[in-house]
Amino acid sequence: MKHGAMDEAAGRFKRREFLQLVGGGAAVFAMGGMGRRLVGSAGGKRNIILILSDDHRYDFMGFMPGAPEFLETPSLDRMARQGAHLANAFVGTSLCSPSRASILTGRYMHNHGIVDNQRPEPPGTVFFPQYLQQAGYRTAFIGKWHMGHDSDDPRPGFDHWAAFKGQGEYFDPTLNINGTRKTFTGYNTDILTDQALDWLKTAADSSPFFLYLSFKAVHYPFEPAPRHRGRYDKFPVPRPETMANTEGNYQTQPHWVRERRYSIHGVDHMETGPYDNDPVPDFDDLYRRFCETVHGLDENIGRILDHLDRTDLSKSTLVIYMGDNGFALGEHGFYDKRDAFEESIRIPMLACAPGMIQPGTTIEPMVQNIDLAPTILDAAGIQPPAKAAFDGRSFLPLLLGRKTPWRDHVLYEYYWEWNFPATPTTFAIRTDRYKYIYYHGIWDHDGFYDLRTDPHERHNLITIPAYKDQIEALKTQLFAELQSRGPLTIPVLPPTGERLDQRKNR
Repeated sequence: MKHGAMDEAAGRFKRREFLQLVGGGAAVFAMGGMGRRLVGSAGGKRNIILILSDDHRYDFMGFMPGAPEFLETPSLDRMARQGAHLANAFVGTSLCSPSRASILTGRYMHNHGIVDNQRPEPPGTVFFPQYLQQAGYRTAFIGKWHMGHDSDDPRPGFDHWAAFKGQGEYFDPTLNINGTRKTFTGYNTDILTDQALDWLKTAADSSPFFLYLSFKAVHYPFEPAPRHRGRYDKFPVPRPETMANTEGNYQTQPHWVRERRYSIHGVDHMETGPYDNDPVPDFDDLYRRFCETVHGLDENIGRILDHLDRTDLSKSTLVIYMGDNGFALGEHGFYDKRDAFEESIRIPMLACAPGMIQPGTTIEPMVQNIDLAPTILDAAGIQPPAKAAFDGRSFLPLLLGRKTPWRDHVLYEYYWEWNFPATPTTFAIRTDRYKYIYYHGIWDHDGFYDLRTDPHERHNLITIPAYKDQIEALKTQLFAELQSRGPLTIPVLPPTGERLDQRKNR
């Protein structure tokens, strides 16, 4: 971890003209024997806002070196400039419902039991906002819930509820607002932000508060706001080096990786011309619409940040932004997520709080979505009961600049889905340099990558004798940890929903 001076922070963002204008007020730090004090609302408790996006990959923010040159994300850049960028943030499962459940429970998928997007959370599931409620926080959920595809019913832990069913719609959404459904006219991302701002205007009178704003954007199929559609049409679309269907890209990869490019979530699946009933656009259109949808998301995050500044709430509020999973845009011939490659499992994560987080902070240690629940409770000064059984841990000390022992690896799991059969059951362990991936239930070989020399995971080293001992050690560690953290069982559930690889030409 490094805590740079303001000139260092500015240097990190110099590739965008608008980032050269250092904005926002200076942070005021209250120092004590234990580091920075959380300067909060009445009673000393800090307000907390968690903003979640969908399918926003980790490197598509303007300040990131790998971002498209034309992508504009001034609000996210502002959060990084004024607060902390958690540069190595990961999910335990790269799929909407399981990831959201990990955020809300602090547990891996094999422990919380939410393994697909169709079924609701198991009875008795406890979400961390329930502990905030018990501690006197006023709580609100606004947006995409998704656990239980056809249910928008209010869930425990929230005083205020405004959600839509399943994936929802980008335009003219219907929200269940505290038990009453209402249809709105307009763009989903704008409407959810309107709802959040309306609630914040009332919540500020009874702080501390916790707002969980969960956007649909930028979930596939990507639909930008009409005001942004076509904004990036004049720019060329880059192709990742692993997208080409060449022996160089696939010679050492598992067979399923090449096969997926022809099936659901593969780039050759989308390039099939007008005789296709599957609503997948061509790659250039997919890429540009993704970027435009990200820009609209950023614009609305800016509305939240501006409101906090105008009302002086920013001084007493911790804002965390994150994605629920990554998204491939051509890498390995893929679009979508689910697999254990970097574009799928890494997520954007930012945090800002004047008086708490030093501006321009970059946090290098690996954090995961299972860490959000304990971190937010820690920031609220709440000690969760032992029955919470979090798999994650609080990264608040990292945000505060304190030295603390930290993990040296993360775990990943994904169970094969009947609805999307092109990606196998996957378990993985990733250190700061190496990644071992185990594929279950298919006649194929596993994966082992040196992320330092091969950051794009183009060369699978699984058969190289020099790595045999290291591969075996990581494999043993992976399954030992999965076993120790909970029963290593893979649920076989009755098929439900549509078999989406069979949509073509029918």
